[in-house]
Amino acid sequence: MPPTERIDCQIPPTCAGMRLDQALAELLPIYSRSRLQQWLKAGRLRVDGAVRRPRDPVAGGETVSGDLELEIETTALPQAIPLLVLYEDSDLLVIDKPAGLVSHPAAGNRDGTLVNALLHRAPELAALPRAGLVHRLDKDTSGLLVVARSLRAHTALVAQMQARAIEREYLAVINGVPVAGGTVDAPVGRHPVDRQRMAVTPGGRPAVTHYRVQRRFRAHALLRVKLETGRTHQIRIHMAHIRFPLLGDLVYGGRPRVPPGASPVCIAAIQGFRRQALHAERLALTHPVTGERLEWRAEIPADLADLLAALDEDANPRHE
Repeated sequence: MPPTERIDCQIPPTCAGMRLDQALAELLPIYSRSRLQQWLKAGRLRVDGAVRRPRDPVAGGETVSGDLELEIETTALPQAIPLLVLYEDSDLLVIDKPAGLVSHPAAGNRDGTLVNALLHRAPELAALPRAGLVHRLDKDTSGLLVVARSLRAHTALVAQMQARAIEREYLAVINGVPVAGGTVDAPVGRHPVDRQRMAVTPGGRPAVTHYRVQRRFRAHALLRVKLETGRTHQIRIHMAHIRFPLLGDLVYGGRPRVPPGASPVCIAAIQGFRRQALHAERLALTHPVTGERLEWRAEIPADLADLLAALDEDANPRHE
């Protein structure tokens, strides 16, 4: 029989008026909305002990519970892809993912992904949903990811994600120089025209991003960004929304900005940075079994370090 996962959560008052399946998608973002609808229709998920339809509205405060049959990863094959593992025990893996590595197989990336590498390192992950991935990073974002290695860890980490108890901080280089840090609170959903992209849209899911300025350059800045929610492309979309897009973001960032009078080295560093300048630098969570609070930091990758050095030299030239 497939493994099951126990879910017990409460719909917050902020979801009042939403469809039930929409509210559950907010509470349980690791599961697809279609999967949640299936569980509701089958009576696997109950609201205050009763079977409810996906389209039923919620008032907020309802208790949702059920034993869910977990999806099993059966299509991805193990592949001997090197991984930088920062932490490992019988319940957790913490990976420092390089830029260019896709997290999960999908159309156009059937193999050569993080999941393929994880299945080679820990074959037992085939029995967990999404091979134990609790969250993802975009292909061209580097940095920290946590992977559950056991069902008990998966259950606990999903609960921490629901409670926003897993702390994730990023370093980002943006086009433009903000006066100060701030918070972007803007819903994120599918772009109304280009369905391959995400966008700030009134019908999207709530999304909150906090940022503060770490370093200023002549036409760019280094930010420390903290996620309160974890929507697809959230940081990239939110920074573009406030007109400080990530340097190198070919989807949301537009043309790179070059400071007037920049040196050839600086120009080459800016124009040659062909991925979004985003790095998941810090991760903190409570160990799902021991209860210990753990924290990891990932070193800035070489390409991003070189970019920052070029921007710093441009802003503060050292004359021989």
